[in-house]
Amino acid sequence: MSAARKDNVSLFMLTIVSDPSNISKIEPYAERIANEYQLCPEKRINLLISLTEAVTNAIIHGNKQDRSKFVKIQCAKTPRHLAVRVSDQGPGFNYASLPDPTSPERICECGGRGVYLMNQLCDQLQYKNGGTMVEMRFRT
Repeated sequence: MSAARKDNVSLFMLTIVSDPSNISKIEPYAERIANEYQLCPEKRINLLISLTEAVTNAIIHGNKQDRSKFVKIQCAKTPRHLAVRVSDQGPGFNYASLPDPTSPERICECGGRGVYLMNQLCDQLQYKNGGTMVEMRFRT
């Protein structure tokens, strides 16, 4: 993990190989960010869950667990919010076409709730670059 400061913005970056075992690196990364920016307990949990979901999706769905591909995580803190970007090297996806996991016909299905959960926990969630990047924002 590397850290840098630029014009009143702090940056933390982490790049991992698309191997599901690397998801274990997310909790210490999130904890370091939460400690650095003194996030309240609720924001800490929201960050950890959202970031874990985003990285899991990037590894499994984006990069198809292809160990020759990487997931890049960038965190930037401004005076008003914390922005976390997760990028993969996959083909992307159409966020608007995802089915509603709370609909009666899907409520008992396993999986398919990560994006929904991220949407509930982040103050703002945007997909960019054709769905290969998600940016999560948390007010501080």
